[in-house]
Amino acid sequence: MTQTQGSLVRQITDYAHRADPYPLYAELRKTPVAHDEEGPYIVSTYWEIHGLLHDPRLSSDARNLDPRAALEPVDEDERLPPSFLKLDPPEHDRLRRLAMAPFGPPHTPRRLHTMRGELTRIVGELIDGFEGRDRIDLVDHFSFPFPVTVICRLLGVPREDEARFHTWAGTLTTGLDPDPDADAAERQRTARQARTELATYLSELIEERRRAPGDDMLSAMVAGQGPEEGMSRMELLSTAALLLVAGHETTVNLITNGMLTLLRNPDVLVRLREDHHLVVPLVEELLRFDPPVQMLPQRTPLSEIDIAGVTIPKGAPVWLLLASGNRDPQRFPDPDRFDPQRKDNQHLGFGSGVHSCFGAPLARLEAQIALTELARRLVRPRLLEDPPAYRRNAVLRGPRQLPLAYEGLAPDGSR
Repeated sequence: MTQTQGSLVRQITDYAHRADPYPLYAELRKTPVAHDEEGPYIVSTYWEIHGLLHDPRLSSDARNLDPRAALEPVDEDERLPPSFLKLDPPEHDRLRRLAMAPFGPPHTPRRLHTMRGELTRIVGELIDGFEGRDRIDLVDHFSFPFPVTVICRLLGVPREDEARFHTWAGTLTTGLDPDPDADAAERQRTARQARTELATYLSELIEERRRAPGDDMLSAMVAGQGPEEGMSRMELLSTAALLLVAGHETTVNLITNGMLTLLRNPDVLVRLREDHHLVVPLVEELLRFDPPVQMLPQRTPLSEIDIAGVTIPKGAPVWLLLASGNRDPQRFPDPDRFDPQRKDNQHLGFGSGVHSCFGAPLARLEAQIALTELARRLVRPRLLEDPPAYRRNAVLRGPRQLPLAYEGLAPDGSR
């Protein structure tokens, strides 16, 4: 592949939001570690990505990037400390441990199990809302509101305030996608206003939970504060904001990409409708076949790293193409085939190592319930647009909208 300065970045960011970026990834895998002059090091093969995700020399902290090599900065709220996603051990480990304590094992091992009934009810209510229609946009009417509602219930947001969270999440999510036709200054102003309003609301909610704790995640994180181990007030705000945005964004795309794949594979859709146990390996295959997170950009070595015959210097930007690694024929036989009963499916859909997605168990459960109920209740669904238009985002892959038609709804037998 002939490359000019910056061409790799341009190719990847251009193709990632197309209907099928995977031929480009196959081309990139011919050179496991590719590099443009002054551009990031692009790692595209499974074993090299897996090795780097487990290498303590690879940092997630942008402050370790060589300033001369950093790409365009992301517009973020500088008043908040970095979330633990953007920190290295030991700071990462402390904050992640405190965030996970009220979320699941080992401290609250039944948290997800007890949520299953609530998740099923939310899904049933959303699908009931399709009654009287013969077509919907899956993103607007289902994939987006479902995980945002779940995050609100987890954090302990009062039901009457959930609509405000939906608005903030929508604004912040839209701000993640490049839009060359929009006014950049206005987009930044709108995103900053949403972040300010969200931080103000969360700050007030934290104080309420401090005075009157409930059985929710935010109350548990507030109660866990202490002089040595606990989160500071600003760390609480940063973690809660992370849960809202990152905690739902993966699931939105996982559900939407999943339904798109099922409708393109109607035999699998029929099998899922008849056998709900298929959904567990099916979701794992979706995470491999068309993952919602395509890459992890802007990692950087703390010292020189030699990999696949290439020396990556300290401070250089590194992009890990998870979606490419998931289609690597050196790891997965017949990788371009969607096979919901694939064996040995150790995909990179949720990353790996110390930064593996800590919300993965919830995202899996949400997707399993959502796809099972959509398959069971939508009568003869079909795509109205294929391929759909994708979000202009190289990191988060999913359709902006997914228009569907159907001939009716089967009754909700779960209630």
